[in-house]
This record gives sequence, structure tokens and C-alpha cells, in this order.
Amino acid sequence: MKAASESAAAVFRLGARRLRDDDRMEPMNNPSSHPEPDARDPKGARSPSPPPEPGLYVVATPIGNLRDITLRALDILGGVSRVYAEDTRVTRKLLDAYSLKPKLASYHEHNAEAARADILEALAAGESVALVSDAGTPLVSDPGYKLVRAVIEAGHRVVPIPGASATLAALVTSGAPTDRFLFAGFLPHKTHARREMLAELADVAATLVFYETGPRLAESLADCADVLGARPAAVARELTKMFEETRRDPLDQLAAHYAENGGPKGEIVLVISPPLDAAATSDETLDAFLADALAKLSVKEAASAAAEHFSMPRKRAYARALELKDRA
Repeated sequence: MKAASESAAAVFRLGARRLRDDDRMEPMNNPSSHPEPDARDPKGARSPSPPPEPGLYVVATPIGNLRDITLRALDILGGVSRVYAEDTRVTRKLLDAYSLKPKLASYHEHNAEAARADILEALAAGESVALVSDAGTPLVSDPGYKLVRAVIEAGHRVVPIPGASATLAALVTSGAPTDRFLFAGFLPHKTHARREMLAELADVAATLVFYETGPRLAESLADCADVLGARPAAVARELTKMFEETRRDPLDQLAAHYAENGGPKGEIVLVISPPLDAAATSDETLDAFLADALAKLSVKEAASAAAEHFSMPRKRAYARALELKDRA
């Protein structure tokens, strides 16, 4: 951790320089950027955060690069009465990198009920408590929401300390539309359940974001391509780390790539673009394509071909193909 500590130390040295004459010029009458040490600082730009008031602080932590921690998060983690972590061993590495020594305890799905009672008792006694996950923003694919709900119901404050998020990092590097997106967590392990979930999301007019593991990636991509059509997509892995990679291709091409090369290592985020204006494909155009395809393919094969050709949900193509087959 020596290298991490040296890197961390640089964060605290930012801005620690002598004032030049031009530093003392009034910066557009904005007190938050005034160089004088006793100037008002309403936005917290130059002053450390005050000691945390009683309440639950939901603190985002880095998803890989330790320098992605925010200054405010460091203030909170160093000032609260206690910190609850998903895995104390992981969080201890972060705290050690910044020479922080708060009281540390665990909060995870296996001890959540007992830990919630301890946290509520601490808050009732006027303590300040921070909640962190192993990486990123707590409550995203972890059990923290039950704690937040209990804290709110007990009448205590909940304070967000924003920062890193694998979901948002993958989204903004994917090239997919970002004005509307749906985060759906991990895809189900089993094929049938996974395809059912994808079918439910097929008509959602938004970018879809999932977490996935390397060993299941190729199969999941194949199911996505079959159910959702050949939509543009991106597989982002090891974000902010040394071997960060984002691969962008249509779903069927991504599925073929990982089926041939094997699943990658590391944390993986899958980003899938919305339906490509499938409504623009009229029933007449779709029927003409399917009629030709059904002359030489099964209903399932014809529907898959239409879904890929028109970049539409396979569910729509299959329903039309089945109707045409029944009419014949």
C-alpha cells in the first residue's frame, strides 16, 4: 500500500501553493473562490467539510482508481463516529491509503438485520454513521436500501456523498443515448429466466444497463441478440483500472466475439441501446420480409432473421411470423 499512500498524499497537497498577486484579484465577486483563508466559502471549494452532524452518510467510493475518491468523502469517512462497509477488508485498503482510522464494522446481506439495529441505535444516540460498498455508490445492486428506509422511518437524516459509479461510467463511454436509461442490475443466471427478463424489457424506449460476469457474458449476449435484435451495445470492463476496456459492436457481433475468445476477467457492465425506431418498420414491410423468409425457414428462424434485419425486438417479429404461418 506504499504506492497507494504516496498517490493519496498528492490529493491533500492540491492547492497548497503560495498566493501570487493575481491570485488576490477579486474573482468576479464570487466569495466561494476567494483566496483569503478567512473568506466566506459557501460552496465548500476551499474549506474542509465541518464535522458530520448526526445522520447516515451514504458515501460513494472508487470503482478501481483510488484517486477517484472525493475530498468531501474523505472528510466524512475521517469524521464520522463509525463506518459500515460491505467488506471491511476492501474498505480498510482505501482507508489506509488515506491514513483514515474510523471505527469500522460490516454491513452486508448476511448480517443486515442485526447491523441495522446497531446503526439505528447509534443514530438515536446522536452519532454519525457512514455506509460504503466495496466499490462505487452504495445501494446500487446491494442491500443498503433497506437500511436507508429504516433510517428514514426512524426520523434520522440521510445524506448522499456522491462519487464514482460503474453504471454511469460505462454509460457515458458506451456511445449509447444517455437521456433515458434503465439500470436492471445483474441478468438472471439461468437461460429461461434471463430471456423472460429481456422480453419484458424489449419494448422499453431507453438504454439498458446490466452488470454481468465473464463466464456468463457470451451466453447472455447471445440471448440479448436473440430477444432484443442486433442493437448497438457496449461491453465495459475494469473501468478506471489498468486494463480498462470498452468494446462496442452490435449484440450479435459481441456475442460471437466472446464465444470465440472466452469471457473477459474483471467487473463487467453491459450497455444496450434502445430499440432502433422499430415502429418505423410497418407491418406491411415486416410481413413481406417474413413471407419470403417463411418459404425456407422455420417460424423461429424467420423471426430471428427479421429481428436482426430490422433491429427490432424478436417478440414482435415472432408474433407476426406466427400469425402469417397460421394464415397459410
